[in-house]
Amino acid sequence: MELKTARLTLLIDPNKKAALEHLCAQQDLTASQVVRQLIRDYLLAHGVGYTPSGEDSTEPQPAPTAGNKAPKAGRAKAKKTAPSAARQPRRSARPAAAAPLAKTRRRT
Repeated sequence: MELKTARLTLLIDPNKKAALEHLCAQQDLTASQVVRQLIRDYLLAHGVGYTPSGEDSTEPQPAPTAGNKAPKAGRAKAKKTAPSAARQPRRSARPAAAAPLAKTRRRT
């Protein structure tokens, strides 16, 4: 079973997100399941192979072929695991604001 521990953060139009969530709900899927399937399809279309995390293979796997497709996204429920202790706190992409300079008086 693949480990789903890497995070991909992206910004999209809020109306597009709402439409995606609405369609996913109608199809009994999550947006994450749909995005993971899109990524698998994109890798397959470009002939890029990968070894799913959680498998003990040390050799890179070839891209799935038409007869050997990757499983569909999210059909089985995954077990929840405890959060990793090694996870770093989320950092903002924006730089911290500079502290205001203190005013000093000139002695005359």
